[in-house]
Amino acid sequence: MLVREFVAQAKTSQIKHVIQILSQEFALSLHPHSRKGGLIGLAACSIALGKDSGLYLKELIEPVLTCFNDADSRLRYYACEALYNIVKVARGSVLPHFDVLFDGLSRLAADPDPNVKSGSELLDRLLKDIVTESNQFDLVSFIPLLRERIYSNNQYARQFIISWILVLESVPDINLLDYLPEILDGLFQILGDNNKEIRKMCEMALGEFLKEIKKNPSSVKFAEMANILVIHCQAADDLIQLTAMCWMREFIQLAGRVMLPYSSGILTAVLPCLSYDDRKKNIKQVANVCNQSLMKLVIPEDDEMDEARQLTTILAEPTSASSGFLDVSSDSSFSGSVFTASSCERTQVTLNLDGIVQVLDCHLHDTSTGMMTRIAVLKWLYHLYIKTPRKMFRHTDSLLPNLLRTLSDESDEVILKDLEVLAEIASSPAGQTEGRGASDSSDVQPNLVELQVPDRAGQLSSSGMKGLECSPSTPTMNSYFHKFMINLLKRFSSERKLLEARGPFIIRQLCLLLNAENIFHSMADILLREEDLKFASTMVHTLNTILLTSSELFQLRNQLKELKTPESCNLFCCLYRSWCHNPVTTVSLCFLTQNYKHAYDLIQKFGDLDVTVDFLTEVDKLVQLIECPIFTYLRLQMLDVKKNPYLIKALYGLLMLLPQSSAFQLLSHRLQCVPNPELLQMDSTKATTGLRGTSVSNINYTELLQHFEKVQNKHLEARHQRAGQAEQLDRRVVL
Repeated sequence: MLVREFVAQAKTSQIKHVIQILSQEFALSLHPHSRKGGLIGLAACSIALGKDSGLYLKELIEPVLTCFNDADSRLRYYACEALYNIVKVARGSVLPHFDVLFDGLSRLAADPDPNVKSGSELLDRLLKDIVTESNQFDLVSFIPLLRERIYSNNQYARQFIISWILVLESVPDINLLDYLPEILDGLFQILGDNNKEIRKMCEMALGEFLKEIKKNPSSVKFAEMANILVIHCQAADDLIQLTAMCWMREFIQLAGRVMLPYSSGILTAVLPCLSYDDRKKNIKQVANVCNQSLMKLVIPEDDEMDEARQLTTILAEPTSASSGFLDVSSDSSFSGSVFTASSCERTQVTLNLDGIVQVLDCHLHDTSTGMMTRIAVLKWLYHLYIKTPRKMFRHTDSLLPNLLRTLSDESDEVILKDLEVLAEIASSPAGQTEGRGASDSSDVQPNLVELQVPDRAGQLSSSGMKGLECSPSTPTMNSYFHKFMINLLKRFSSERKLLEARGPFIIRQLCLLLNAENIFHSMADILLREEDLKFASTMVHTLNTILLTSSELFQLRNQLKELKTPESCNLFCCLYRSWCHNPVTTVSLCFLTQNYKHAYDLIQKFGDLDVTVDFLTEVDKLVQLIECPIFTYLRLQMLDVKKNPYLIKALYGLLMLLPQSSAFQLLSHRLQCVPNPELLQMDSTKATTGLRGTSVSNINYTELLQHFEKVQNKHLEARHQRAGQAEQLDRRVVL
């Protein structure tokens, strides 16, 4: 009654005096009963003030909020009840004090007393109704408080925060999306709560935000939230990871190239998910879409930026929003267009290629990386070499060791992708580093250098093969081709199991991806300098088997079979000098090229060689090979004894080398089918050499035969040295 009289008489000072007494002497008293009375009095005072209570809200609210911290749960309940009555009377007038009210309520939400918690829920609902009805809510001042409280670990406090976010999100006049970067991290942390109810509420809140993002991409601060998503895409909790990955998918498709600066972080999060099993199938599917979408954002223009990291300007246009929050089957294809940023009409982005390559290289180096992840890494590297070759070749020297190491992978699919990358490195014009002066502009097409065959004095006479220094028939390769061939052979040399298990597979695939003649030309050149003679012999045997049996090398075999062009003769001479590391393969090369007289001359030299079990085994295999479709033409030429006597003599020479075995019987039966054996007694000077064409006269076979003897002498010396070292070792063991 007293307060109402003061209100009627407009005695403001008396009203403030009454409120002060109720606050200082009662509500803030040390005696519990006095505090209880003060709280009841302040509530009654607010009711008496009616609509004028808004003028005294600060004085009314502050002592009540102080009692929220009272040790006595009953007093906290009375404080909650008093504040409820104050807010109910003041309604919209309390909004200027919303921050302190929210702060107090957030503490009561986690109160251990059920009565206090129940009272706070009533007050909370009332305050939400007021905020929903009003258009004067100060969101700017509220966000810092929300950002602070959202990291609470208390379940009730989290539930309270999420409920308020849902309410604010539902109010049309409140644009919470502008402040999403400040609370997104906290929301994802709440999503990992142990309480299913809270997780469901948080999932709902995130779903509403994502729907709003799809509707209004132009007002979304994608860049500010990218790193937040990267972090949570790596979460241990499946729900958090799946939700963050779905957000990342939408961000990449909506924001487009705006996400490029964050590519390294995105790949760090996405790539491991590609190797998930069926237990995390949904995450794997969304991660795959993210990976493919991000890859499409890299364009050839990214390779044209200068050393100062010139920014590429991207014209923006909105994309259509898709529906569904956790739609893991969403189509991965998209237009690649980007949104129009609200702050400017043009968005500037740059590709962080260094960071991307570092992430890819790290995953490739890690032996624990899953197969699908390794495949994705290699696809990325191939894509980058295609789209941004000039920039990628700055990293080639650091990437090559891991790419070569990956050839030992257990998966054929991984090896195939690895070979695609290596083939692109070896053939791309951007990889040319030789033949350019220091003053050359980077924009000028580099001079291409052809593969070189070693020029050794004394190997060929002045009348020998002309034009042997290069192979005009083969396409030009860049500076990394020869380096790749050298390192590949080193890999085979250091890891013999790789050569045995995957060597033929690797070389055959490279012959499909690159030029087969170039590969054999280069490897033969390198093996000619090989110091490990045993490896050189093994490698030559492997290459010869591939040359004779692989369908991928059909054209190369036909080229060598006729020797009608200078290029084919050049290739034969190059292969021959390296094939000399293995006598039997040298003979098979002569059979392939129809150099039957020279094959016969070589076999005559076999009597001077160290005939071992391995040697006889290779002869056995050659006999088996003669019976294969590859040498059909050779078997048919046996019908014309008059024209090909040296073919028959060479085959008889092989027969004489063989012990009585199945191979001996096989070749013997074949030779029994030769017609008119008496013609073998004819004058050999009248017989042809067994090779058609005019180019053959340019090859100095005497020099080639001398080279064969020289190489075989080196092998003999090496075998003797190995035998002597083994004998010395045995003596040391005995002593």
